[in-house]
Amino acid sequence: MISVGIDVGSISAKAALVEDGQLLGSCVILTGYNAGKAGRSVYAALLEQMALSPEQVDRVVATGYGRNSVDFADKAITEITSHAAGAHFQDPAVRCVIDIGGQDSKAIALD
Repeated sequence: MISVGIDVGSISAKAALVEDGQLLGSCVILTGYNAGKAGRSVYAALLEQMALSPEQVDRVVATGYGRNSVDFADKAITEITSHAAGAHFQDPAVRCVIDIGGQDSKAIALD
């Protein structure tokens, strides 16, 4: 299963492609003034880099302050949820995540 995560933040938009739990590629661009356009652009750039078409992607999940502007995503989740899930996936022993973002910072405690 090929999944793409798109994080549209206030400064940069990031996309990562994962297949069967393995990170295969990623891309970062500046967000600019249009979060929806940034989401589409970073997705297109990642797919081009990976030589894939949108039809080959099974799922797209958006996060970040611009997550609701990624209108083609199958699901939108908060960056707090995304950080917690990602940290737990990488290392289930992690108990704290600190996110220093372009507009704010967050400390997330994991139980």
